[in-house]
Amino acid sequence: MFEFDKEQYKGELGEVQDFMKKNKDMPGALMPILQKTQNIFGYLPREVIEEISTCLGIPTSKIYGVATFYSQFTFEPKGKNQISVCLGTACYVKGAQGILEEFENQLGIKQGQTTSDRKFSIIETRCLGDCANAPIVTINGEIHGHFTKKKVAETIKELSKEGV
Repeated sequence: MFEFDKEQYKGELGEVQDFMKKNKDMPGALMPILQKTQNIFGYLPREVIEEISTCLGIPTSKIYGVATFYSQFTFEPKGKNQISVCLGTACYVKGAQGILEEFENQLGIKQGQTTSDRKFSIIETRCLGDCANAPIVTINGEIHGHFTKKKVAETIKELSKEGV
């Protein structure tokens, strides 16, 4: 599990704090502050939500309520390499679940999670509409058809070599 390090992200945190100070009195300030936070960090860190709560005087429960309502927000950082395994019917029938489990086993994370080094995320997905090439895996938005469990280790190795 990824641990947020305030010291490591001191500059980014300062940027969010400056934005909050400038906009806290604006009507509806929470949404732009959440959007700015998501843009800077790629997700909404719990520690930053607590700072937003303090700055705006809004309970964290209300902030989480707003953020969970909108699909644009995530509470889990995304990795440099984002892997999706299609679990639509055609892909599932052709072994997609086994491919997903192999990625999870090799990376030590579950679907929807990110490795602690932030190199890999496994992103949930459903049908990608390319059933003729099932099973489908997307890696950083690039579609890979006729994917197999045997390709998982090789794919991770290649992505790791790319200096991420």
